[in-house]
Amino acid sequence: MRSKFLKRVRALDVHLVLVYLFLYGPIVMLIVLSFNELGLPTAWGGFSLKWYGELARNTALLNAGINSLIVAGGSTLVSAVIGTLLAIGLERAVRSTLLDAFVFVPMIIPDIVLAIALLSFYSLLKMRLGLYSIMLSHIVFNIAFVAAIVRTRLSYFDPSLEEASMDLGATQIKTFLKITLPLILPGIMAGALLAFTISFDEFVIAFFTAGPGQPTLPIQIYSMVRFGVTPDVNALSTIILFISITSILVAQRLSGMRGVL
Repeated sequence: MRSKFLKRVRALDVHLVLVYLFLYGPIVMLIVLSFNELGLPTAWGGFSLKWYGELARNTALLNAGINSLIVAGGSTLVSAVIGTLLAIGLERAVRSTLLDAFVFVPMIIPDIVLAIALLSFYSLLKMRLGLYSIMLSHIVFNIAFVAAIVRTRLSYFDPSLEEASMDLGATQIKTFLKITLPLILPGIMAGALLAFTISFDEFVIAFFTAGPGQPTLPIQIYSMVRFGVTPDVNALSTIILFISITSILVAQRLSGMRGVL
């Protein structure tokens, strides 16, 4: 009996290792290649920071990265504010299954459909395309993601805390700033991080709504694929990965500190 259990545990361990290799193996290989002197996946030429230097001189990639940061930062800021207010309204002011369905449609609608619809809308308004058109497009679906996450946080919120605050003489605005907002802030941060990540690497909608000469990073990399992606893209991907992991760890740390306080 014990031997069967041990065999089953070992089989599960092997399965777990294979799953992790499948998920993270390509990412590890990308990081290793960013330090490869040759920049080839088939041969190791020694450790080098050569491609990070090449990245610093690649103005096209750097400008595209700045464009992505502008779009992702702007859309995240607006989405975090509107999505939070929308979540509060859906959770407390209006209870409607139909309204919920309409709010969360941008989350499930195919990107290509949403991209064509937004492009048609901008064309109808005769609006010039640029970074702001991409930002507005990303706000459309990011609001839904932020609202969904914040609403989940609100479902575990104890309304008696707000009632106690107002019974003690606090106004609704002060109660929101001192009680509600600090308690739902981890949900807002999680929604904002998700919105930033989705907006930063989104391609289809950005491709349809981008203006001439202002590509985001995914569009720039896609245009490079036709001529061959240079190894400095591996260096850029490694930097983005490091920043993403650091942001998540900092957000978790801040959330934990608020929980203690």
